[in-house]
Amino acid sequence: MAAQFEQEIARHLSTEFDQRVATEVARQVQRLLEEARLARHRMFGASSETHLGQGLLFNEAEALAAPDLGEDADEQDDTENGAARMRSSGRGKRRALPPQLPRVDIVIDVPQEQRLCACGKHMVKIGEEVSEQLNIIPMQVQVLRTVRPRYACPGKDAAPVIAPMPPAALPRSNFSAGFLAMLLTVKYVDGLPLNRFARVLERSGVDIPRQTLARCAINAAKALQPLHNLARDVLLDSPVIHMDETTVQVLKEPDKDPTSQSYMWVQRGGPPGKPVILYDYDPSRSGQVPLRLLEGWRGYLMTDGYDGYNLAVREGGIEHLICAAHARRKFVEAKRAQPKGKRGRADQAIEFFARLYRIEREMTDATDEQRLRARQERSLPVLAALREWLDATLPVVAPKTTLGEALAYLSKYWSRLVRYTERGDLPVDNNAVENCIRPFVVGRKGWLFSDTPAGAHASAVIYSLVETAKANGLEPYTWLKRVLTCLPAAKTVEEVEALLPWNLHAHDLATELAI
Repeated sequence: MAAQFEQEIARHLSTEFDQRVATEVARQVQRLLEEARLARHRMFGASSETHLGQGLLFNEAEALAAPDLGEDADEQDDTENGAARMRSSGRGKRRALPPQLPRVDIVIDVPQEQRLCACGKHMVKIGEEVSEQLNIIPMQVQVLRTVRPRYACPGKDAAPVIAPMPPAALPRSNFSAGFLAMLLTVKYVDGLPLNRFARVLERSGVDIPRQTLARCAINAAKALQPLHNLARDVLLDSPVIHMDETTVQVLKEPDKDPTSQSYMWVQRGGPPGKPVILYDYDPSRSGQVPLRLLEGWRGYLMTDGYDGYNLAVREGGIEHLICAAHARRKFVEAKRAQPKGKRGRADQAIEFFARLYRIEREMTDATDEQRLRARQERSLPVLAALREWLDATLPVVAPKTTLGEALAYLSKYWSRLVRYTERGDLPVDNNAVENCIRPFVVGRKGWLFSDTPAGAHASAVIYSLVETAKANGLEPYTWLKRVLTCLPAAKTVEEVEALLPWNLHAHDLATELAI
């Protein structure tokens, strides 16, 4: 009897063990299938972040000239690209050329002998037809000669006199403010590496080593540092700050391997009418960095789910918001991991987010009070339904699957994801600062790395200023030329503040396009 009982227990344990093994094997197989689908999508699938893939770079003209690029319905992103989604324009309709561009008239007149009518009278002008074409004059490189006459007394009773040299951003260099402005623009706005800019100059007969251009950029950043400092003061006046970080490789960072990653931290904020974008280089991704950058600030901080921001939040005075777009993207990944053509739980979550973002788009031009009312009356019920769905779904999905990870992320950060409904001026996601990171990432693909920490810090200063200028509606080259011309002569804080982007307007800088 005892032996039979033992055999029954053994069979039961064996069956239970086999079931656990089978369940675990099924989970692992599911995980491998998801990873294979995601890898296939990353390699061959379209991306919601870009309109043209790497494979289309060489036939870009043909691709963009196609009547309809099309877009997979699965890749339409209501949260990130909804406002900027391409809309097909009427074919055959040309855009008017910008009215602010200078016009050069080319008059094609009727010959004098053809202006004599058959009746014997001379024709008179009754009108004209005008057509316009866009023309480009290649970059002109010239030398500015500053001539200062020297005067002396014929009797040699006094020392000669000469006008002082005007102050310059780089006093001991032979580069003008216009040259420096172009150098910084092509590198930090257009993403052109310095060796390529050196070849552009070489085609114009000017041989400037890449190392010289690099030193000019670093020294120009030092000259522009006061503006960066003042911009930080304005940023910290903001009730809401967006923050994120991205990697950068610095070859000669002390005590770090050349192949290791350092970080560029990006913040966006500022009072109404004064948008500020700041980059800061740091070799570390630790929580000490946001603690330092946000020292003394109080307000709402919008980030992704990286725990490195928690230290600054724990110091007190900072209300932490978590980006809804990051939570949504995890469900987009889970959807991609599903068998093709099949609808799953990830689709249900994406639909909830689509409803929330639809409300936000409809309230884009609303006042803060109207937006708050819409969030309280319309968004909160959607969030309540999403929470109910989350609580019902979380226990029945394997945690190590792509969908399980998306559910866990949403559950972990729920309390901070829904806080945007507390006020009408709070953001729903961190896309504002992610859009600011994009120019840096595009440039990084060209220059790949920084040689020294000084170069990385210079990049942070200049990226901060040109992106802030763009956010305030200024053309970066003309603003930089004005600043590099006037900043060396500024003697007071007020004179420096007058050069900040929100204190200048596009029409103020029109003269900077002339020599």
